[in-house]
Amino acid sequence: MANVCLMLQYVGTRYHGWQVQPNGITVQETLQDAIERVTGIRSAVTGCSRTDAGVHARRFYCTTAQPKRLSDEKFVQALNAVLPEDIAVLSCNAVSDAFHPRYSASAKRYVYRIWNGTVRNPFEQGFSLHLRSPLDEARMNEVAQLFLGTHDFSAFCSVGSAVQDKVRTIRRSEVTREGDAVLYTVEADGFLYNMVRILVGTILDVTAGRLSLESVRRALKTGNRECAGATAPACGLCLDEVWYQKEGQP
Repeated sequence: MANVCLMLQYVGTRYHGWQVQPNGITVQETLQDAIERVTGIRSAVTGCSRTDAGVHARRFYCTTAQPKRLSDEKFVQALNAVLPEDIAVLSCNAVSDAFHPRYSASAKRYVYRIWNGTVRNPFEQGFSLHLRSPLDEARMNEVAQLFLGTHDFSAFCSVGSAVQDKVRTIRRSEVTREGDAVLYTVEADGFLYNMVRILVGTILDVTAGRLSLESVRRALKTGNRECAGATAPACGLCLDEVWYQKEGQP
């Protein structure tokens, strides 16, 4: 058996997130089912992130064991033949046993999409948050700049998170507009549980006048969750890219 890294794309709308759960179907479980159908073996699958229910991924990396009798290309083709249409394997590459898709990542990029049209767009359904009232992307971007740099993001993760170290470094945080679509793009060395959705909720709350810039600064300084904004819905969030820089990694 060889240790391989699969690169996936998936639409998370009908899944209860990535990680296997007892109360609903997940992307991880669906992929394990496909691997078992192809190889006859129930192999463990380790992912690069634990995306929430309804969150999508353009680039998602995971490792699993692959029988050596199958080439990488044939393994990809075989998996795609049995996977549902909302999950696709894009590539398969051999990696060292030391590689971990989550802990070996040097950075990740998420994009949150808002459809800011007065009329809903059926083609955006499930892929964006629909807000009818006009958004000031310049003001939103002003808030987004506060997150740049190294901070303790305790105020920007769900209460009860088991992660002890909540210091992360954000290298890109910006809001842009493409017609009626408003996009928040954020890149960091790592993210906490619900962190991006709370960053988005905070940006929207400040823009709407429900929260002040000073409150956001206080949230970054004190780690007080009450100083940050609401948690934005999952539908607009997409894991866009993951970077690995060491040799022997995808």
